[in-house]
Amino acid sequence: MKQLYNTNFNHSALNFMFFVLRVTIGLLMLTHGYDKLQSALAGGEIQFIDPFGLGKAASLYLAIFAEVFCSILLVLGFATRLASIPLIVTMLIAVLVAHGSDPFGKKELALHYLVVYVLILVCGAGKYSIDYFISRKLSKRRR
Repeated sequence: MKQLYNTNFNHSALNFMFFVLRVTIGLLMLTHGYDKLQSALAGGEIQFIDPFGLGKAASLYLAIFAEVFCSILLVLGFATRLASIPLIVTMLIAVLVAHGSDPFGKKELALHYLVVYVLILVCGAGKYSIDYFISRKLSKRRR
């Protein structure tokens, strides 16, 4: 019973859960990006929002970049904080523009992704990542 109210961090468990969160959220978002990538490769008329006035095609390619390339970086744990920024922007656009006038239920999935990407931006990739090994190597050089 005492463990239920313990507020100390178990760093091993925390690092493992950052790994699980990063890989899971990356693979889940990859499915959304893959669908967009397939529609872009199929050709035809592009039906996509244009929130910045760059054109529908450019907006679609930016979303594909975030949802495919940045998701792969998250799964690998490489440049994780940097990769989370385009994903945060994409989810903000999904919540505020694409589903701006929709009921909360339509925005909920994008909000879930957004919260996780902000957590990843703030906390980083954790110990089980390429970022961790790069950070360790760089800190050894500085000594």
